[in-house]
Amino acid sequence: MTESTMRPAMEIPAAASPALRAVLHDFVAGKKAALARAVSIVEDQRAGHDLLMAACHPMVGHARRVGITGPPGAGKSTLTTLLAEIYLNAGLRVGIVAVDPTSPFTGGALLGDRVRMERVALHPNVFIRSMATRGSLGGLAAMTREVCDVLDAFGVDRILVETVGVGQSELDIARLADTSAVVLVPESGDSIQTLKAGVMEIADLFVVNKADRPGADRLRNDIELMLGLRSGESLKNIPAHHGVDLRQKNPKRIAREAAARDDADQWTPPVLRSIGATGEGVEELAAALDRHFGYLERSGTLHLRRRARLRERVVDVVEQRVRQRLWRDAATLAWLEGQLPALEAGETTPLAVAEALLVRSVAAGTLTGTPS
Repeated sequence: MTESTMRPAMEIPAAASPALRAVLHDFVAGKKAALARAVSIVEDQRAGHDLLMAACHPMVGHARRVGITGPPGAGKSTLTTLLAEIYLNAGLRVGIVAVDPTSPFTGGALLGDRVRMERVALHPNVFIRSMATRGSLGGLAAMTREVCDVLDAFGVDRILVETVGVGQSELDIARLADTSAVVLVPESGDSIQTLKAGVMEIADLFVVNKADRPGADRLRNDIELMLGLRSGESLKNIPAHHGVDLRQKNPKRIAREAAARDDADQWTPPVLRSIGATGEGVEELAAALDRHFGYLERSGTLHLRRRARLRERVVDVVEQRVRQRLWRDAATLAWLEGQLPALEAGETTPLAVAEALLVRSVAAGTLTGTPS
C-alpha cells in the first residue's frame, strides 16, 4: 500500500515546445523514461527547464526527503540501498539521488552508485540518479533540489539523497532534507574532529555503521556525551556542594533517554548502530526516520523547514541570475579592467571599486535587465 494521495493535475505550460510537451505528457502518464529525460533537462538547465519546473511546482510536497551524509567509506550507499529495500517492500516508490564529488583536475566524477546499488537498481518502483557536484560547494550538486522536486512531482514517496563527505562547508543537505542522517564509522578519525559544531547541528540522527568493529561503542558514547552537554540538561539544578550523585546527571544517559521519548517537545538525535554488511540496525534506522518525521509534523517544524526551503530557493535563484547578468556584461567587465591600475597603485580599494560597480550596474540597468 502506497502513501500516494490525490494530487492536482499537471498543467502543461502553453509556452512549452512540442518536445517538452511530449516529455511532460509521458511524465504525467508515469513513464520512467520521461522522468529520466525531465531530470536531465533540469540538471543540465536545457531549454525549457524553467517551464518544466513551473509545471512540477504545484505537485511538490508529498515525498519525504532524507539526506544521508558522512565521510567516504562510511557505508552510505549500502545503508541507502537497504533503506530503499525496506520502503520498496512496503509498497512505496523510491527516488535515490547520489551525489559524487567532481575532480578538481579533470572535472570528471566516478558515478558508480548504480553499480553499488544493484540490489534495487532494476526494481520498477525505484529511480536512481547519480549527479556530480561540478565544483559546487556545500556537498551537493547545484541542481540537486530541483531534481528532488521533479522526483516529488512524479509521485515518489521517499527521496534518499546521498551526499559526499561531511564537514564544516558541506551543510547544504540540512537545507534540502526533511531529515538528515550522519553516518560515521569507528575509524572516521579523532572523535572531537568528527563532532564539529556544524556536523552536530545538521544531524537529526546519527548512525555508527560497521558497529562490529573496535571503537564503535566508544564513538557512540562520545556522540551521546556531546549531545547531552549541548542540551545543557546535565548541568541544570546542580547544587554547589560536594556529595552530588553525578550519575543522575550523566550527559550520555540524558541524551539517550531523551532520544527514546516519542512525546518530547524538542528532538534529541538518536545515535544508532548498524552493520551494513549484514543489514543489522537498518530496520531501527527506518523506524527512527519515521519517528523524526512524526515529530516534524507534530511540532510544526516540517512546515517551517519547507517554507525556509522555498525562501532559500528564491534567494539562490536571485543570486545566480544577478551573478550571471553582472559578469556576462561586456561593459561591466571592461569598466572593472579599467579600475585595476588605480587598485595596483593603492589609489582606491577593492571595497570602493565593488561599491562603485554596483552603483554603476544599477544605474545602467545591468542588474535589472533594463537596456542601458
